Amino acid sequence: MTGALSDIRVIETGTLLAGPFCGQLLGDFGAEVIKLEDPGKGDPMRQWGREKPHGQSLWWPVVARNKKSVTCNLRVQEGQDLVRRLVADADVLLENFRPGTLERWGLGWDELSAINPRLILVRVTGYGQTGPYSPRAGFGSIGEAMGGIRYVTGEADRPPSRSGISLGDSLAATYAAYGTLAALHARERTGRGQVVDSAIYEAVLAMMESLLPEWAVAGYQRERTGAVLPNVAPSNAYPTADGTEVLIAANQDTVFRRLCEVMGTPELAADPRYATHGSRGAQQAELDDLIAAWTRTQPSDKLLAALHEAGVPAGGVYTAKDMLADPHIAAREAIVRVPHPDFGELPMQNVAPRLSADPGSVRWAGPTLGQHNDEVYGSLLGLSEAERAALRERGVI
Repeated sequence: MTGALSDIRVIETGTLLAGPFCGQLLGDFGAEVIKLEDPGKGDPMRQWGREKPHGQSLWWPVVARNKKSVTCNLRVQEGQDLVRRLVADADVLLENFRPGTLERWGLGWDELSAINPRLILVRVTGYGQTGPYSPRAGFGSIGEAMGGIRYVTGEADRPPSRSGISLGDSLAATYAAYGTLAALHARERTGRGQVVDSAIYEAVLAMMESLLPEWAVAGYQRERTGAVLPNVAPSNAYPTADGTEVLIAANQDTVFRRLCEVMGTPELAADPRYATHGSRGAQQAELDDLIAAWTRTQPSDKLLAALHEAGVPAGGVYTAKDMLADPHIAAREAIVRVPHPDFGELPMQNVAPRLSADPGSVRWAGPTLGQHNDEVYGSLLGLSEAERAALRERGVI
């Protein structure tokens, strides 16, 4: 095992995305992630995703990469006993059940920390472990709404929209991984573990910039503004002669001057309507129309080349096809191809961020259900082949 976390063992008991994406992030940097799944069924993520060649999810190989799959029925005493044995020599237990579920199984913080005082219990839920809403079911979409991002996403004349990805779940998982690293660092000083409590709505709320003081102090409520940020101009997607769109972000004074030079209208930079950040913001729609009238006459490749040459931030609006063909993405190996028994070489996003001395890596795609039962229960816990067979017969593993 290599990577900055190669000395860390994680027991992952969550399902779907909010917990497992945290496990993916830790595994990317070398942590040994032992994922416990229901015998016979496994994580529902094995079935998620729109496209299913060979009847298999294309999402599962990504979110379960670098993990070891072990089957374990957490709802029965024998399965809970196996968790206790695994926890005794683990650094992290990761879960995203409703608050109180682990406690009903006799696997709450008090019980687990008594077994292993150095254990870090990472809990990802919709509303957190405390407060009046904590018992509620909470998926990512609900946390996105409560955290504020749904209200400000979309066009002003339409209902709130959403991003095309599971943003709330992924943010909560990312903050959970961040909290895990902080808790591991603190353990170096104290010798003791602690609970990391990551709520989806709080992870979303943490990203909402100055939304709260704008309302509390200035009485300003952010609204849906479509493709632009109010008063930040020019910064938008503009049409081109070949029917594509190009993002141009020239909202800083010096950059706007460079854009005006490329457009062949240097006088716009001195025009009082556009000379400052504030004035450009006040004339945002008018300025966007001026730029769009110019970009419509330019082929996208010629336009981007001119903008890059002038030092104006710009880029295409990428699809997956564009990403797979981009030379910069290829040069940095931001997309890797991972061997898969059914799909051949499966492209997926590489590990981020990059560490110079202890980089992360994608070592294997999501495993088959129970693929590592013998390794974990046999080699790690020392259960004999007969004991493992008996547990399988009783539906424990």
